Amino acid sequence: MAESTTQTAGKINLRRPDIMEAVQAQVMSHYRSELVERIRARGHQLSARGLTVKLAKEFGFCYGVERAIDLAYAARKVFPDRPLYILGEIIHNPEVNDQIRAMGIKFLTGSQKDASMDDLRPGDVVIIPAFGTDVATRRRLEEIGCQFVDTTCGDVMSVWKRVRQYSREGVTSIIHGKAWHEETKATSSQARAYGHGHYLVVYNLEETDYVCRYIVHGGNKEEFLRKFAGAYSEGFDPDVHLEAIGVANQTTMLRGETEEVQRRLRNAMIQKYGEANLHKHFRYFDTICGATQDRQDALEKLLQEPLDLLLVIGGYNSSNTSHLAEMGEARLPTYFIKNASKLVSSDLIRHYSLQRHEEIETRNWLPDGPVTVGITAGASCPNNLIEDVIRRLFELRGVSVQELLAS
Repeated sequence: MAESTTQTAGKINLRRPDIMEAVQAQVMSHYRSELVERIRARGHQLSARGLTVKLAKEFGFCYGVERAIDLAYAARKVFPDRPLYILGEIIHNPEVNDQIRAMGIKFLTGSQKDASMDDLRPGDVVIIPAFGTDVATRRRLEEIGCQFVDTTCGDVMSVWKRVRQYSREGVTSIIHGKAWHEETKATSSQARAYGHGHYLVVYNLEETDYVCRYIVHGGNKEEFLRKFAGAYSEGFDPDVHLEAIGVANQTTMLRGETEEVQRRLRNAMIQKYGEANLHKHFRYFDTICGATQDRQDALEKLLQEPLDLLLVIGGYNSSNTSHLAEMGEARLPTYFIKNASKLVSSDLIRHYSLQRHEEIETRNWLPDGPVTVGITAGASCPNNLIEDVIRRLFELRGVSVQELLAS
């Protein structure tokens, strides 16, 4: 079967109908949820014994995540006896990554890595995660002679295209994102793909305003470089490389914040160079992921309904999930959990604190009497984990699984 896959420039094409069909049953058995589908079919709501659960209209796996998982499973199907490697977490969900490990796919990075780049040999198959990888890592794999199963999300590659375009035009990429995130690392490396481009990563509006003030009024270069240490390209000089900028973003950031980043930077360039000359100094393209935006929009609509609390389900290192939690926290009691085990009892919940960057405990989280719980999940959270949380919620109210399925 391996010989029948097509290969070009080290990249293996596994998306043949027969291969994809063969892995669907396995993927569905791991991640599908009959209960979630039933709730969707009934208007995204389920009630029993005074407890009402309302699901956001859009939640959970997006197409890019489904594609990445399908390709990883397909790689094992096509190469059942060969060692397989993956550069890092395929997506930011611990349960999904545990499934990848269970298939014998070795991780080359991360806290649970069980192989290194030095172990790779010509012809070895390496999976590139949905976040993509940086230019230097890919070139190293090419030099070794590895074959790739590339699961990089198409929306991420669209951002790369813009950043490379900025680089060719001598425009510095200002990337709204998290400098430590795999996707942003991969994206920023694209600015250096031709050897001469530059980038600067801004995390929030406070950092954006600092850059804007520097553009308009200048400032202390050494202080600037200290403030953004680890978030700019080698040789970056704010006195030179902020004269022409183009805004890009990590695809999972909040759309409203990215739009505000570009608006403030645009205004700074107008203030510095005049609106008539803006085209010489500023570029912007909307590169927020559609699935990320759909989930944010769906949560915004859900938050307009009467809710007592919100549960946000997903990996704690998932950027798009953390932004859903931020949206909820601004409106009502919100608990960011990675799975059903965090619902310890009706009195105790363990959940992730975005402020403290750690898991914390909260008491008296589930009110007595009639209660309405909103539920959403990040784009990397499978439906089976959402089902587990819903089942656990109703269990805390004494409702059996059989009752749920019969209702």
